Amino acid sequence: MTISFSGDTDARVKLLTSISIFKDLEKDLLFDLAEVLTPRSISADEVLFNKGDKDYSLYLVVSGKVKVHSGDHIFAYFSSNEYFGEYSLVDSTPRSASVTAVESTELLRLEQRVFYSLIEKRPDISQGMLKALVIRLRDYNKLEAELTQKNIEIEMQAKELEKQRAELEALNSTKDKFFAIIAHDLKNPFSTVLGLSELLAREFETFDSDSLKNFIKQIYKYSNNTFNLLENLLQWSMVQTGRMPLRPKFVSLRDIVHDSVELLAGNAENKGIEIEVSLCDECTAFVDTNQITAVIRNLLTNAIKFTSSDGKVSVSVKPQDEFWLVTIADSGIGISEHDQKKLFMIDSNPTTIGTSQEKGTGLGLILCHEFVERNGGKIWVESTLGKGSSFIFTVPKSDKITEPI
Repeated sequence: MTISFSGDTDARVKLLTSISIFKDLEKDLLFDLAEVLTPRSISADEVLFNKGDKDYSLYLVVSGKVKVHSGDHIFAYFSSNEYFGEYSLVDSTPRSASVTAVESTELLRLEQRVFYSLIEKRPDISQGMLKALVIRLRDYNKLEAELTQKNIEIEMQAKELEKQRAELEALNSTKDKFFAIIAHDLKNPFSTVLGLSELLAREFETFDSDSLKNFIKQIYKYSNNTFNLLENLLQWSMVQTGRMPLRPKFVSLRDIVHDSVELLAGNAENKGIEIEVSLCDECTAFVDTNQITAVIRNLLTNAIKFTSSDGKVSVSVKPQDEFWLVTIADSGIGISEHDQKKLFMIDSNPTTIGTSQEKGTGLGLILCHEFVERNGGKIWVESTLGKGSSFIFTVPKSDKITEPI
């Protein structure tokens, strides 16, 4: 549209009727408005007004395009048949943003003082414009509500991404631990077993019975440790891949403890360690039998491993509100406060040599932590270096407590 600023009132009225804020005004009111509009031309990159300027005017864009911005941040663009600055007709606040031409632009300006003079004569103009402004304000409120909803969605997506990032870091840590075990803790015992068995096969006749017995004991020890490690690895991988569902039921902790003590009694006897058991008459818990059995056996194995000859290991089960408190204590070498903080962390789990040079990966404690929490309980350690350790965990008495994790 080409506007003649030399007095083409009809063209200006036509422009006014195409703009929402004026389209509902009576035609005679539009003519009155058209006559008080003043033209303004700005070239590309020319500033119409700056943030903080006291420019109290409404601008109509006849042709071209402008941007509303603060520095390099752009709030909006306005082009032909659009308008901006309508609040400056009734509010004498300095401009909150700058306006610069994107391309050569023709504008019509309605100054606040001129507008005031006009509505003193024609108050019906202000009534018509007020109606249009209310409609526009409603549109802004609707847009703001939509933006708020979008921001909420973006925030939720950001939280989900953060959760996925944390899960990915945990998976990477798990992967690193897995490969470290495969590369080191499985390779070393196999190398020892292969070396000893090769020596026996090649020079069997040269060894006396005591040497042969010692070799066989070594092969058995390393093979047994490696088997236990493989078993833990299998259980751990099943947990990580979701292939070990939780199947809780009411079971007797007395039976689980007695079976575990009986299974490991030989290990304790070989080191001259006494195992003391203190159980209540009825110790019925609502747990997954296999998982809690694995926890007790792992903790008992560790207690025996880190207790010196002629030491003592004790197992007790006591009631504590809606839970059973299971404690496996030893009189062994203890754990430093620094290492206690890392015991159940997959990415920084410390490894300690047992009193008979037994070595572990710490994977058993990671499994204990996983299994206890999956069964609705908690696990922790109390230890003093050189004075022994107590590993304590809770399991629920009833099915009302268990909440799989």
